[in-house]
Parts: sequence; C-alpha cells; structure tokens
Amino acid sequence: MKIGLYFGTFNPIHIGHLIIANHMAEHSDLDQIWMVVTPHNPHKQKTSLLDDYHRLHMVHLAAEDYPKIKPSDIEFKLPQPNYTVNTLAHLQEKYPSYEFALIMGEDNLNSLHKWKNYEVILQNHSVYVYPRVASGEIDAQFINHPKIYRVGAPILELSSTFIRESLKNHKNIRPMLPAKVWDYIDHNLFYTK
Repeated sequence: MKIGLYFGTFNPIHIGHLIIANHMAEHSDLDQIWMVVTPHNPHKQKTSLLDDYHRLHMVHLAAEDYPKIKPSDIEFKLPQPNYTVNTLAHLQEKYPSYEFALIMGEDNLNSLHKWKNYEVILQNHSVYVYPRVASGEIDAQFINHPKIYRVGAPILELSSTFIRESLKNHKNIRPMLPAKVWDYIDHNLFYTK
C-alpha cells in the first residue's frame, strides 16, 4: 500500500486541506492519505495553537466521510522537536510493507534543501507537490528530480491563519470549514479571543 503523508498543524483543518488530500487520493497512485497532525513545538510560543488532541479530533471529524483519508497522531508519540526524516524512519519500521510518500505545497519544496537529512528523504521516499500561487524559485536540484512528482491539484489560497483571524473578528467563515469542524469550533468558542 502506498501512503501519502500530509503534515500540518491543522489549526484548524479547513476545506482547502480536504480538497488537496482528496485530490491526491483520487488522482494519483496513492492508496491513502494520512493527515499527520504536528504537535506543538515546545520551542515555539503557543499563541493560538489549540491543544494537540482538539486539532486531532477536528481532523477525525473532517475525514469521517472520506474512506481514503485517515487522521494520524504518530508524531505525538515521537521525541520533540519532530523532524520529518525521523517520522518517516519510525513509520517505515512500524509498517514495513507500506510505501510512504510526502505531500507538500510548492512553497515547502522551495525550502526542502534546508530540512534535516533531506537527501535521505529523497533517497527513500517520493514527494508529491501541489501548486501554490506564490511559490517562489524552485531549487534547481528539485526541478527534474526523479522522486518529485507535480500533481495538478486545484490551487487554493485558504489558510488556517485567515480562518483564525476571521473567527476572532466575528466573521462568518462557515463555508470554509467542514460542517462538523465548524460545529466543534463554534460549540467550544475556539479562536474567538
């Protein structure tokens, strides 16, 4: 089985995340997409980052109706700070019969050369890249790399930051969130302060 790993804080998960994940599940050779919720980094100020389990719960709510999309808390159990190369090694050890690939936006591809042991990641894993409007200059070594695949996914300029700011300013952003996620946020009055 080939698993696409879509990492994020998902603070909160929104329809843009779901559209990308579903597009990857339906229009690539990936069998499943695991939404890997990134825990709070203890070296960063918490600001508006919700508790890990609230964010994981929202991913569960969002993915309920998508059999190929699975929430994952794998990084909650790993030493902090999390490095993708370590997470991949852990997953490969835990699920030796699975093939793991990364899913990232073009903006992240621009900084891939700064990731810890990025060469090891590219040696052992494919990277599926979806387009972003403002992606900047792609490092030359990644342009025709045999392990990097560009997927013509829809371009979505929707951010969790925008959603949090809008909620804080009492704006109606309901269409931008899966219905159950909206209900959970609204019920708990998240992001309103």
